[in-house]
Amino acid sequence: MITNAKVILKKYFGYDSFRAGQEKVIESILNGRDTLAIMPTGAGKSICFQVPALLFEGVTLVISPLISLMKDQVDSLRELKIAATYINSSLCNMEVEDRVFRASQGEFKLIYVAPERLESQGFCSLVKALNISLVAIDEAHCVSQWGHDFRPSYRQIPAFIKTLDNRPIVTAFTATATKEVKADITTLLRLNCPGVFTTGFNRENLSFSVIRGENKREYLLQYLKDNKGEAGIIYGATRREVEATYEWLKDKGFSVGKYHAGLTDEERVKNQDAFLYDDIKLMVATNAFGMGIDKSNVRYVIHYNMPKNMEAYYQEAGRAGRDGEPSECILLFGAQDILLQKFLIEQTMMDEERKSFEYKRLQNVVDYCHTPHCLRKYILEYFGEEEVQEHCGNCSTCNDDRELIDITIDAQKIFSCILRMRERFGTTLIAEVLRGSKNKKVYELGFDKLSTYGIMKNYTVQEIKDLINVLIADEYLMLKEGQYPTVSLRQKGIDVLKQKEMVFQKVRKKKQRTVVDDSLFEDLRALRKEISEREKVPPYIIFADSTLKELSQYMPSSLKEMLSIKGIGEAKLSKYGEAFLEAINVYKERKGIGNIT
Repeated sequence: MITNAKVILKKYFGYDSFRAGQEKVIESILNGRDTLAIMPTGAGKSICFQVPALLFEGVTLVISPLISLMKDQVDSLRELKIAATYINSSLCNMEVEDRVFRASQGEFKLIYVAPERLESQGFCSLVKALNISLVAIDEAHCVSQWGHDFRPSYRQIPAFIKTLDNRPIVTAFTATATKEVKADITTLLRLNCPGVFTTGFNRENLSFSVIRGENKREYLLQYLKDNKGEAGIIYGATRREVEATYEWLKDKGFSVGKYHAGLTDEERVKNQDAFLYDDIKLMVATNAFGMGIDKSNVRYVIHYNMPKNMEAYYQEAGRAGRDGEPSECILLFGAQDILLQKFLIEQTMMDEERKSFEYKRLQNVVDYCHTPHCLRKYILEYFGEEEVQEHCGNCSTCNDDRELIDITIDAQKIFSCILRMRERFGTTLIAEVLRGSKNKKVYELGFDKLSTYGIMKNYTVQEIKDLINVLIADEYLMLKEGQYPTVSLRQKGIDVLKQKEMVFQKVRKKKQRTVVDDSLFEDLRALRKEISEREKVPPYIIFADSTLKELSQYMPSSLKEMLSIKGIGEAKLSKYGEAFLEAINVYKERKGIGNIT
């Protein structure tokens, strides 16, 4: 049966072979076995149930947590000439009944529904008329209270399956699951002796970086200038952070949107669609944005604040590079982020056991931000992978080529000032004293009389604050909790004052950017955007960036040659082949390249 699956893969999806792990998962499902697959974001989980759905008799019911995810998936399938639909709260009862009836007549092979829909007795009665051969549960970690997106409605899925006259094959898919969550999925969804497949959490096309102690806004501004034209997501920990960052970037002239739970439904949909359709390149969002977002050409994900746990981080970071192209995942760490996440944990209604669990998970992220070892190795080992290589060659630790600068004297000045201020004040006032500020508060507290007053007047207040943040991140200083966090010395800092230890700061080298002729890629991207506006579907649904890059590289001269490009199947070739072939030929003529047909 796997041979038939490969025929389907090529015909509809345009790929000659399955990705690592996909084949075993599909084989398990085709053999009629309940299946649990843990596959990283971008590894192609959807194909693992979509291909069997096309081979099985009857209907596949896909349980999906978000309306936007359902619509994206259904739009993508329709582009491939695969009969699919969704049923969610955007439809009236008459529309729901019509779609179920059409499915019973064989018009649809896949139906996407929200888990809450299965709690409706009316809906359950309707779908009993269907021949459901397969149930695919997406984002299955939502069933576990130990997961990072717990949805109580997922607990109702087994009861719904029990009401069906014939039990279908039940499959569950998730991108991130610890051992506890994996066990919960199997037990709570009542999977029957399932085949369990963990295809590996490694996403080789993603590079991971932790930036500690730097001025976040300065770093972000330079990064966005260097990556202008590429799509990216910036995650903030709170609505307030998202709003502030959004307004700042908008004022700087960036094409940017925002997304958080404080916006109206209309605003969220409008902003999300603008991002999906490439009308804006940048989205600033809380973790409310992203689950199930299939946009394949996100080239970077930047966490402006440290996330609450590694599961959330890896799922959010994994929204970069879903098309397999090189992409970046950057975490901007500041010690204040720890205090913020602790505050958010304390504000919840969780019991003490759960809070203790969340604090433990938070510490895992803090450790990740400070590890001197390979970041990819840390992530993979966290999720239970064994025999991970020591150096990945694609993270900020393994590729650290920064220059070491001796900042011992400046560090001693800062430490001395903090002690003279009795370790009772925050970074701003410390910086103002060191700068020699004439701030009213400095004079009122008599800090202008300190020997450390003005001893760093050659720096700006912001530069001194940035340096203090570096020393906090490198654990020479400690930020104490409270409404107004104060800075105090750790033992490492005291040793520096006693001249037992020196302090070095790593400074980034200026990167030389290589100029590459990607004008054909840009031409094809512009054509894709034009078609997307006409067809009213997001550009990445037409072709992924990876497909456009292959077209740019190989410049096929015929429709037959185009079929050898990954991501181009029969349906897309017949629909878009001529237009893209013409664009390639126009480019060849402009550049004086031969073999134009």
